Amino acid sequence: MVEMAPGPRPDPPAQAGGLQPALDAFDRANAADPNLESVDGHDIPKELIYGQRMSAWLDRFCPQASEALRLAARCQHIERWVKPRATYPQGRIGYLTWRRDLKRYHAERAGEILSGLGYPDSLVSRVQALVRKERLKQDEEAQILEDVACIVFLAHYLAGFARKHEPAKVVEILRKTWAKMSPLGHRAAPALPLDGALKDLLATALAEQAGDRANTQI
Repeated sequence: MVEMAPGPRPDPPAQAGGLQPALDAFDRANAADPNLESVDGHDIPKELIYGQRMSAWLDRFCPQASEALRLAARCQHIERWVKPRATYPQGRIGYLTWRRDLKRYHAERAGEILSGLGYPDSLVSRVQALVRKERLKQDEEAQILEDVACIVFLAHYLAGFARKHEPAKVVEILRKTWAKMSPLGHRAAPALPLDGALKDLLATALAEQAGDRANTQI
């Protein structure tokens, strides 16, 4: 079982088989995102910085990750802006359809880029399966990818989400996020540098979830 590595680590060095060229290719695609995020006073394409955050946290969370998992982390949201949520109907069905279509699109684009770089079909297919989150609870790498995505949300996007929504909505999202994570992710999340208010909301979400489990056992 993998363990959380202490401290931040840089992106892994280039490996035989073209890891760094592939990461660079994913970055070039995501650099076209017209949506920007301010990071340390600089406006950066949102999906570019998201992919790089995924890589950085994967390297902390699972420093021995396979090449396929490293590739999947970087391209999980590749060109996400081409399928905006607003183009789908409101409501749960519209949301789930959007998420399904996004996974398919990300996997297709990743496959096109990796095949163009000469990656073997077996590895391309593996990356695509990870991006689609197939066999999520049975596939350890797919679950690691989900854990990392949840940690990236908590570390980098929860504060912005909380500013736009009522506390009850934030608690609901935190409960759903926690449910997606494995015990390994659960052990890593409390160490994140969340501010006091966010820690309190997370504590509330976990207390409610624990209460629900207790009620189901009565």
